[in-house]
Amino acid sequence: MILKKINPRVFNKILKGFFWFASGAVIGFFFFVSFLFIIYQKNYKSFVYSGVFVDGVDFGGKTQGDIKNYFSKKNLTIGKHAIEFSAPTTSATVSGQQIGFGYDEDLLAQQAFLIGRSDNHLSNLYHILQAYFDGINLQPAFRYSPDKLDSLLSQLKKETETQPVNALFTFENGRVTAFTLSQDGRAVDMPKLKKQLHDNLVDLTTNNKPMRITIKVPIVVVKPAVTNENVNSFGIRELIGEGTSVFQHSIENRIYNISLAASRLNGILIAPGDVFSFNKALGDVSSFTGYKQAYVIENGRTVLGDGGGVCQVSTTLFRAALNAGLPILERSAHAYRVGYYEQDSGPGVDAAVYSPSVDLKFKNDTGHYILIQSYADTANLRLTFDLYSTKDGREVAIAQPVIVSQTAASAPLYQDDPTLPRGVVRQVDFSADGAKVYFTRTVKKDGKVVLADKFNSNYRPWQAIFLRGTKE
Repeated sequence: MILKKINPRVFNKILKGFFWFASGAVIGFFFFVSFLFIIYQKNYKSFVYSGVFVDGVDFGGKTQGDIKNYFSKKNLTIGKHAIEFSAPTTSATVSGQQIGFGYDEDLLAQQAFLIGRSDNHLSNLYHILQAYFDGINLQPAFRYSPDKLDSLLSQLKKETETQPVNALFTFENGRVTAFTLSQDGRAVDMPKLKKQLHDNLVDLTTNNKPMRITIKVPIVVVKPAVTNENVNSFGIRELIGEGTSVFQHSIENRIYNISLAASRLNGILIAPGDVFSFNKALGDVSSFTGYKQAYVIENGRTVLGDGGGVCQVSTTLFRAALNAGLPILERSAHAYRVGYYEQDSGPGVDAAVYSPSVDLKFKNDTGHYILIQSYADTANLRLTFDLYSTKDGREVAIAQPVIVSQTAASAPLYQDDPTLPRGVVRQVDFSADGAKVYFTRTVKKDGKVVLADKFNSNYRPWQAIFLRGTKE
């Protein structure tokens, strides 16, 4: 009601006056704030604005040099931290200083100083006020030299990493002439390793004393370009059985014959359902086919004969067939216990061959081809046979040999030899105790027993024989 009594002209004058007064006050306040802002900026021209923190430390009013010095001192402790990189077969230890790890003092000093110093004045005002009233905390930044780390870990990588091996299968004239199973390679996962290093060292920055940490080196599998599955059409993909034997103290000719016979069985393919005959596969064993004379058992005597040592090959292949779970159709023990075959095995795990009457035979019932591979290590005097095919899930359990009874060897036999000078004695046969031995094998598939074997050996006691010279 009072407003109605005021003259409109008077009211307009009052309103205009208030407007100009308010405008002047706002402009004055703006200039006042701007003046204060300019003075504040000039006072902090070379200093970090108040309320700016780095990793929880207040650096307001400090110079960039102050920030650098602070973190450089912290880096002296960080540089003493030791990091052990542990790989499966080796390890390497480096220090933080060696890889240049620490706070990035230059970057942190620059970031702290640039708060409120952008090209946008309103943004600067906002950040300066925010820092002043609420504080702005910058997260720490770290640096290290990847090149130095790579250099320090080069030997570890060399000893840890392996290249993948491509599968190889060359089939010529009914025989495999070159064969290699594919093998996965391995490599150090450097991106993951560097992340683990960074995370562990960041955690250590809170420790004021030198510490030692261990980082397990992450390994990644490197797949070959050519795998077992796509290299051949015979189903030769994996090892299904291995047999080994050693032949320490063999004479030179015996070692030669073992290597020759093993090489002639290497690369043979056994078709599904076929029966393998050792004698048939090996062929003629004589001087005409390259064999040398070494000791063999013939007519109850140990004598020099062509191909001595071939039974080491049949014994080793027999063991491979046993371990593969293949049906053994024919196997004969030796006449007496041969020391070679017990150097890495109990008695009774041998297989004698003597063509054409004594043979070793087994059947390929896997449903796939079987490849025979032999390795005669003449440096360590060890023979190995590997059988490759596709596994069908059979499980093989071979019991330890059981000696049922033993018979001592007879007293040595001395025989006169008119070809030797009188007084000369030469041993031509060596004694061995007789024994009855057996071992068993059980083969299961899908939880059911598919083969249950018992292999018997009846070794005769063997008499040592000496030739006594009678020649005048």
